Amino acid sequence: MVRTSVLYQTPFLIPKEYHAKAQELNFSLKEQEWISMIKKCNNMRELKQVHGQILKLGFICSSFCAGNLLSTCALSEWGSMDYACLIFDEIDDPGSFEYNTVIRGYVKDMNLEEALLWYVHMIEDEVEPDNFSYPTLLKVCARIRALKEGKQIHGQILKFGHEDDVFVQNSLINMYGKCGGVRQSCIVFEQMDQRTIASWSALIAANANLGLWSECLRVFAEMNSEGCWRAEESTLVSVISACTHLNALDFGKATHGYLLRNMTGLNVIVETSLIDMYVKCGCLEKGLFLFQRMANKNQMSYSAIISGLALHGRGEEALRIYHEMLKARIEPDDVVYVGVLSACSHAGLVEEGLKCFDRMRLEHRIEPTIQHYGCMVDLLGRTGRLKEALELIKGMPMEPNDVLWRSLLSACRVHQNVELGEVAAKNLFMLKSRNASDYVMLCNIYAQAKMWEKMSAIRTKMVNEGIIQVPGSCLVEADRKLYKFVSQDRSHTCSDEVYDMIHQMEWQLKFEGYSPDTSLVLFDVDEEEKRQRLSTHCQKLAIAFALIKTSQGSPIRIVRNVRMCSDCHTYTKLISTIYERDIVVRDRNQFHHFKDGTCSCKDYW
Repeated sequence: MVRTSVLYQTPFLIPKEYHAKAQELNFSLKEQEWISMIKKCNNMRELKQVHGQILKLGFICSSFCAGNLLSTCALSEWGSMDYACLIFDEIDDPGSFEYNTVIRGYVKDMNLEEALLWYVHMIEDEVEPDNFSYPTLLKVCARIRALKEGKQIHGQILKFGHEDDVFVQNSLINMYGKCGGVRQSCIVFEQMDQRTIASWSALIAANANLGLWSECLRVFAEMNSEGCWRAEESTLVSVISACTHLNALDFGKATHGYLLRNMTGLNVIVETSLIDMYVKCGCLEKGLFLFQRMANKNQMSYSAIISGLALHGRGEEALRIYHEMLKARIEPDDVVYVGVLSACSHAGLVEEGLKCFDRMRLEHRIEPTIQHYGCMVDLLGRTGRLKEALELIKGMPMEPNDVLWRSLLSACRVHQNVELGEVAAKNLFMLKSRNASDYVMLCNIYAQAKMWEKMSAIRTKMVNEGIIQVPGSCLVEADRKLYKFVSQDRSHTCSDEVYDMIHQMEWQLKFEGYSPDTSLVLFDVDEEEKRQRLSTHCQKLAIAFALIKTSQGSPIRIVRNVRMCSDCHTYTKLISTIYERDIVVRDRNQFHHFKDGTCSCKDYW
């Protein structure tokens, strides 16, 4: 490859004191001493001065000296890639070291396309890449999600015989994982003769990148069984995220214990991941404890705890921490404000929410996104200000999506507003929504208004369009296992025991004055059948099972796939008193902590 050099067109201005120093040494500095001087340079001006003297004394002919000059110029934070390329052009026979240095320099400057082009130059100049070339190149492909180029480089790795190098293999696993090719990551991993912690970490990260959370935990468990106990912090962040998404609290606690035993100190990213895991697995107090103990809090830390408090319906505390964040002079971003507005919505803090929305726009100059408008529609809708919510949707600078109309429809169901509910549903259907819950909510509105014909028409529409309602289901933990229940479920081996327990619970509830809310049953059937359907809701079956299978006094944890109905809410409050159990239920919207006949949501959800 021919390149035109302009190196000697640039005059080097050497200060008089430097000339004096050179004379004092009588130009007798050895090459190693010049290399030492190159490494002591702190800016481009000093580097150019040393370069000038090297040219004058003829040491540029030494590839070792030139290589050090090139690497210092290309890889230092204050270096210049333009000048590094001029140095490269003066080297008579550049090898893989020099090409690798230039490629790494462009990666440092985030000029990733240029880094790949220099690899092409390297092949064109018939310079054979070595095992140090490929980790950097694969990192480039991973960053720009260049799967096609990554596969081509993989072919070059096989061609030049570097496929058994562990650093190259780890980089391949990482590249394929970042580019969505987890299957190829697994193939490379399985072919490795020797696996390092970095190998396991790359595979876990590959699964995390695609949201394969169960696979993350499986690989981590296998890694531990192989005796690789010193996992990287980035790996543990992926494992903690997996626990968060799977609601695997026990595994999360075990991972936290692993961190405490093996790490002398946790960085802010790991601490924030732990906080997020605990609050989203229902252990808000543990999350708050960790947050309060953090030595250094950043924007992400505040965002995690504010969102967590919102999820648990503790809006006042979320606002208090938001104000602490402002006092600490940590600038909130759009993500923080989603948490703040959500907290106001879950706690019914309308005026505070409106003030925060204005402060976000006017003081912090954050342009509201559709997520922020969604929070505001939810805030207004929950408190019955349905017309204001509709006007807000109409006045948005962007087209409303299905989430906003669904939020309004849900509020209309709660406040039994048929007219606006029909408006919200009409707009949802215009967006080609095939979400069964939209149809069910509209049916619920009609059922509460005893408009059976209209409800029947919506049911028929669902059937004709092939829209299938996902049945309500609950996951409950017992004996370190998760058990699933659906409404009217009789598939369990202990089904008879569960239904016997349901009868006992109903007998006890009569003494507490409980009466089932049969208006929630969306079928025109007699009262007895309505009561029977309500009594076998999935949440009630899960509670009955937990009362049988867990020890007296231990908390019951349940995860629902849909929003909790008001009858199950009332039922669970009373059960927490009768059986003296703390019951934590996470539905699609938030957490509910039932204790001594009360709920953390204060009956506002």
